[in-house]
Amino acid sequence: MQRIMVIGSCGAGKSTLARRIHKVLDLPLIHLDQHYWKAGWQESEPAAWESKVKELSNGNHWIIDGNYSGTMDIRLAKADTVILLDYPTWKCMYRVIRRILKYRGKTRPDMVKGCPERFDWDFLHYVLVFRLTRRKGILNKLKKVKKNVKVFIFRNDHSTERFLQSLKT
Repeated sequence: MQRIMVIGSCGAGKSTLARRIHKVLDLPLIHLDQHYWKAGWQESEPAAWESKVKELSNGNHWIIDGNYSGTMDIRLAKADTVILLDYPTWKCMYRVIRRILKYRGKTRPDMVKGCPERFDWDFLHYVLVFRLTRRKGILNKLKKVKKNVKVFIFRNDHSTERFLQSLKT
């Protein structure tokens, strides 16, 4: 495992898992949110974003966390391992709300400076419908690359933890 993608719903624990894998494997860690967002929650321009993702994924070794479906194929073409955190919506919502409360008005460690955590109804709606609107497309993409890429799908913390422990041995 040299080029690892960590994907899943907001609140599933992508950034946390990516940091934990980084501690074990010592691969460069890339949080896509830190590259996509500009201060004041300004989004990157699509062409510049695509170029940035190509640049970030060109390395021989990395852990990249984040979905960004518009550039997922770029990363899938380079990844040797994909981890999908396919957690229940209730767990993701709980974690997102907990994160909002913990970091409200402050910038999270996996986010770019100038983007303080905030309460956002549209974001909460996105998390609520993620499994209904995004999951099938992600699973289809993973099915297509499964011959060339190791794909791990974890549906709970226990299976994710077992995977982490296996990396340590």
